[in-house]
Amino acid sequence: MDALTLWRRYKDQLCVCPTVGLTLDISRMEFDDQFFVRMEPAIQKAYDAMKRLEAGEVANPDENRMVGHYWLRAPHLAPTDEIIAAIEKTLGDVRKFAEDVHAGAIKPPQAAKFTELVVIGIGGSALGPQLIADALGSKRDRMAVHFLDNSDPDGFDRVFESLGARIKSTLVVVISKSGGTKETRNGMIEAEHFWRHKGLDLATQCVAVTGDGSELDKYAQSKGWLARFPMWDWVGGRTSVLSAVGILPAALQGIDVLGMLDGAAEMDKLTRKPETRGNPAARLALMWHQTTGGKGAKDMVMLPYKDRLLLLSRYLQQLVMESLGKEKDLDGNTVNQGIAVYGNKGSTDQHAYVQQLRDGVNNFFATFIVVEQDRQFIAGRPPFEVEPGVTSGDYLDGFWQGTRQALFEKGRQSMTITLEKMDAHSLGAIIALFERAVGFYATLVNINAYHQPGVEAGKKAAAAVLQLQAQVVAYLKAHPEPATPEHLADAMGLPHQVETVFYVLRHMAANKRGIAEGRGKFRWKGV
Repeated sequence: MDALTLWRRYKDQLCVCPTVGLTLDISRMEFDDQFFVRMEPAIQKAYDAMKRLEAGEVANPDENRMVGHYWLRAPHLAPTDEIIAAIEKTLGDVRKFAEDVHAGAIKPPQAAKFTELVVIGIGGSALGPQLIADALGSKRDRMAVHFLDNSDPDGFDRVFESLGARIKSTLVVVISKSGGTKETRNGMIEAEHFWRHKGLDLATQCVAVTGDGSELDKYAQSKGWLARFPMWDWVGGRTSVLSAVGILPAALQGIDVLGMLDGAAEMDKLTRKPETRGNPAARLALMWHQTTGGKGAKDMVMLPYKDRLLLLSRYLQQLVMESLGKEKDLDGNTVNQGIAVYGNKGSTDQHAYVQQLRDGVNNFFATFIVVEQDRQFIAGRPPFEVEPGVTSGDYLDGFWQGTRQALFEKGRQSMTITLEKMDAHSLGAIIALFERAVGFYATLVNINAYHQPGVEAGKKAAAAVLQLQAQVVAYLKAHPEPATPEHLADAMGLPHQVETVFYVLRHMAANKRGIAEGRGKFRWKGV
């Protein structure tokens, strides 16, 4: 395709969304002139399915739940007055709480104000807040934010130790819908232990975001925590970023949460319209369908050319892969659907894996995200040039254009999303864009985007390992002779579990948990 033909294709296919300051360019994707005509009946079906979802249809039959994350930024669309009131009240409560914290009206016992924020959560209860904090944070933040998003003891220690004396002015937000998520529970218990070790009471510095009546809700109430904010069963974890899960930490950090909600609401208005030509979410979903054959045959490589969007690919991994990675379709057929997502940022990726993208296996499509405004303008200060007539931002712009062209020359497909600037409104719009695209794509391939049976399977398997660990310890205590993993597994009547027995023994021995190892044999030596 010659340059002029490509330019005409760009102008013809460009989707311009001025209300959110965003454009979507799909001109470097492979589709013929009749593609959108052929796919129009399918995408109209997706529009209809989305309309029913937003009206309150049960979209998660496994748990008999509605799916209402779109209502978070447009409460008037919610199907009941009760839900409308709950959303509006929570937003008001979050903003008031943050204002009181910043003003010192809500403060810790041994400091004048809260200055640090530790967020304890995992999955959707961490990825969204982390994205917001990194994308929109600045030196003007009202509170410095830290995250405990794993069950890694060393990770806990690093965060706690980094607080130093500021632990006295640290507010902790624990986020878990059920209150039973083990990683989050472990982080909370470790925090309680650390606070006690420092002569402090975590309850006087702690807030919960959880489901009404959950284990965490009851625990926080019994301990007299500072506040509790709701998580609703109609908001899934991976789409919870604009609920209290994301807006509470953001408001405490000092971020413009209303701007995020407004940006998402504006994108929702655009992507709610059933005219495919001007619907960026529908066009994204259709491009995913075209390039992956509707079977997830290619990976989605996210290449944001903005440091503030470094964590976007991590956030989208959960949103896309947990939503679309399904064994069965809606008719019960085995389809093993999904689209793998990975990425870091440009131009870092050019020095990492773009070599393979250009010359290696052609098993991906790239999504460039470009922000036109390089940095915030400061009145009276001219743009700084690293060379005569050239800024570092000019280089960054050249790098993404060069990478895009280099991929195109080798038949590698790409799309480009351009934002006018990186602010709260833009971030809300990007979040809403991908949420809607995921929903549309799920309908195109006939799967349920709103349940996650595979995640539950992993949790059950982990619980089984811990149960086996208790059995191993009990057996070793009752049989003092050193034994190999094979002997132990056989003696316990679990020969098929020998590998798990071995890993349990090795882990406990390495951490001096009462088990000694010598010459391939293990014994109980006591703690």
